[in-house]
Amino acid sequence: MANTEKENEKGKSLEENFQELEEILQKMDDRELPLEESFFLYQRGIHVLQDANKSIDRVEKEVLKLNGDGSLSPLDSAE
Repeated sequence: MANTEKENEKGKSLEENFQELEEILQKMDDRELPLEESFFLYQRGIHVLQDANKSIDRVEKEVLKLNGDGSLSPLDSAE
């Protein structure tokens, strides 16, 4: 998979989104954080999470399984 296919619309990889979410959570753990900044970080976290979910959905659609005869077919989530 090409690097551009691994990146979401904003140009961030899934790993970068997870890193940003981790940083947001660490900041929000600070009990001294002003309410306005907490609300901003919460909104930013929701946005980053939505981008990550889009990336995951896109990857899930591309996942293939290797059949016994060596051929590839779409992965059926019902199995």
